Amino acid sequence: MRMIKAILKPERFEFVKKALEDKGFISMTITEVRGRGEQKGISLEYRGGLMTVDMLPKIQLEIVVKEKDVDAVITTISESARTGKIGDGKIFVIPVERAIRIRTGETEV
Repeated sequence: MRMIKAILKPERFEFVKKALEDKGFISMTITEVRGRGEQKGISLEYRGGLMTVDMLPKIQLEIVVKEKDVDAVITTISESARTGKIGDGKIFVIPVERAIRIRTGETEV
């Protein structure tokens, strides 16, 4: 199994969630996070002065899938999150040794 962790623009999350649901991937965890990448933040005008916001709001999506589904999930997230502009996000793939369902004690390897 693999955990796919994606950092996305908040405004693209609903598109990503819908695309994943349409492909049958409904279980996910999301966290509201702040971060920066190559874009190094944005400049805003506030009360007549220029203000730099370098830690932008993002959505961190985590989904654990079987090995055979990794490429499908990555493609789905990439295509539905992409705007073509800097700051679209990043996807990480992390090995998962096992998962234990708390309610039943069932283990997946």
